[in-house]
Amino acid sequence: MLEPWRTGKIIRIEDVTSNTKRFWIQVPELEIFDFAPGQFVTLDLPIHEKRNKRWRSYSIASHPDGTNVFELVIVLLEGGTGTHYLFTEVGIGSEVQLRGPQGVFTLPKELDRDLYLICTGTGVAPFRSMVHYIQEHNIPHKNIYLIFGCRYLRDGLYGAEFRELEQKMEGFRYLPTYSREAEENKDIRKGYVHAVYEEIVKETAGHTPAYFMLCGWKNMVDEAKERIVALGYDRHDIHLELYG
Repeated sequence: MLEPWRTGKIIRIEDVTSNTKRFWIQVPELEIFDFAPGQFVTLDLPIHEKRNKRWRSYSIASHPDGTNVFELVIVLLEGGTGTHYLFTEVGIGSEVQLRGPQGVFTLPKELDRDLYLICTGTGVAPFRSMVHYIQEHNIPHKNIYLIFGCRYLRDGLYGAEFRELEQKMEGFRYLPTYSREAEENKDIRKGYVHAVYEEIVKETAGHTPAYFMLCGWKNMVDEAKERIVALGYDRHDIHLELYG
């Protein structure tokens, strides 16, 4: 059943990078805004006369915590009327029309296999929600690999938080990789996400069953699907959420 449109109120905004912001949205008419980690909300922004051209969807970056507040992390897109509006017209106390939660990009019912969470940029949002949910609810799981690709070290999102989770959460590994970081920086992994999961799979003795979840730009997702199949996995092992 499709959720109704509701009014949300912006209660906090935080700059993360030069072109990325975190938005906390409260839904006053609800005591609890409940959702499954990995789901998204759709915002109806006043940017076009036709309603369906005003809709913009964003994955929820927070995990369900029993409150009526959730978080979005949004990157400013060049020429993007939706993100331009959110970055320039929205402030603390602003109201936005929203519908959700929606979507089926959610955790498997049982985490009985290794789980690869592969993302670029703000595609990390649903995975942040999932990992915190697993940790908070002490859900039994195998190895979890969060493989996060971005251009520069400064573009990393939630890095300190994921490093802390590595210490708390058995079997969780945070593996960021940077495609354009300077060669002089020897302390970080450079390159694209594909080399990271391929290396882990090849290091595994035998063929370990796994789930692969992909979230990010279409080019990354398309390439990852082909590479994962080439590693011997079935397409049914792959679940994806596209951004653009």
